[in-house]
Amino acid sequence: MLVKRGWSRRLGDRVVRHARQEELTPLHIPIPPLRQPGARFETPLILLFGVGSLIAIGTFLLWLPWFNTTGEFAPFLTALFTATSAATDTGLTVVDTTTFWNPAGRGIIMALILVGGAAVMSATTYLLVTFVQRVSLTNQIIMQEFTGVSQMGGLVRLAVQVTSVALILQFIGFLLLLWRFLSIFDIGQAAWLALFHSISAFNNAGFAIMPESDSLIRYQREPWVLGILALLIILGGISYSVMVDVVRYRRFKRFTLDTRLVLVVTGVLLAVGSLVMFLSEFNNEATLGTLPMADRAVNSLFMSASNRTAGFATIDYALTEIHTNLFVTSLMFVGGASGSMTGGIKVNTLAVLLVAVITSIRGGSQATAFGREIAHDQIQRALAVAFLSITFVSSVAFLLVMTEKLPFDRLLFETFSAFGTVGLTAGVTGMLSSWGQTVIALTMFVGDIGPLTFALALAQRQQHAIFRYSQERVRIG
Repeated sequence: MLVKRGWSRRLGDRVVRHARQEELTPLHIPIPPLRQPGARFETPLILLFGVGSLIAIGTFLLWLPWFNTTGEFAPFLTALFTATSAATDTGLTVVDTTTFWNPAGRGIIMALILVGGAAVMSATTYLLVTFVQRVSLTNQIIMQEFTGVSQMGGLVRLAVQVTSVALILQFIGFLLLLWRFLSIFDIGQAAWLALFHSISAFNNAGFAIMPESDSLIRYQREPWVLGILALLIILGGISYSVMVDVVRYRRFKRFTLDTRLVLVVTGVLLAVGSLVMFLSEFNNEATLGTLPMADRAVNSLFMSASNRTAGFATIDYALTEIHTNLFVTSLMFVGGASGSMTGGIKVNTLAVLLVAVITSIRGGSQATAFGREIAHDQIQRALAVAFLSITFVSSVAFLLVMTEKLPFDRLLFETFSAFGTVGLTAGVTGMLSSWGQTVIALTMFVGDIGPLTFALALAQRQQHAIFRYSQERVRIG
């Protein structure tokens, strides 16, 4: 109690004397410094490390003399180019896959395709678990951009599910192709070809090892084979999350906005691509002009599916019309869906940009689609990915024009094919110099994970400003 001046003790009062020095002494609480995560644990760098390691292992194995038909060490650049093409699911080659690599070498290529395709998303998750021991909330949010799964828990379970679904679909494709190949080849060769091409198609790799055939040109009149391969290509190009959404909800109105945009844009690209290919090459006797009408339609649909992501060819693109190749170039730049086994800027990015453009034309201030608003930061991210991708591809094409004595349109086609990890060629891949092959190999690597890595890096760096500057108008157009 406080003792006031003039206070006198009365009967029953108790005086308590207590030293208050300890109570007034400041309390010191030690706070250890925050531990900053190392750069090697950042998600984009883990992606680079994973794919880069796969390419390094594949290059070393293919370089060894036991995996080619010469019995000698393969040229290092050939091994590097082939491993990069397989690991990034591209399909460009500087040597004939069927004649240069022996069965064991082709088996390594198939393994690189499998791991570099459907398992990339799973491998990324496993790397996070391995390096960090647990997936942090920050990395889970960032990985959501990649996987397309909105639930924060169970990324390891997701990795198992992705791998399982991919293997099941490829096995079904194997059985369907085997049924047709058994009537053409003996059982051993039929099984091997069905397995290789099922994996190559689902992972959108475009590697083909058909006997006595340049890609699939000799199979122009095999609608069963082309139909199965096209279906595998499309399924592998729309991503796991879209397939799960379709199976789970079944009705278009119940799908997420991401799934709706992917399905609509993919469908439009397939339809427009088929029509353009059909009309552009209708009278070209070097490509589709000599085929029956039904086979022209089937091949046009197949090429529309393959041109954008996979790279299987039923025609020689060195003989196609110039305007056809120009159109195919634009398809290759887009690629497939985010989280799929494809390159390019992705269908999702194109969809966001189209919605933003349509909104601007209509004079709106909010980009909306199917009753949902697209966040402004996602539009900015899509613009950044598209702009940097165009800048990169243009720079690569400029470098190739400076160093390679080849037609510009062929080099441009090759560049977009590498960036989109498509694998189509206008016949100049094997004619490139060592410098040109190195540049194309780097382009395949960047095209496989570059747009994704940049998008993830932007997601990590996203900051919310505590103040805003005053606005000022800038003249446009």
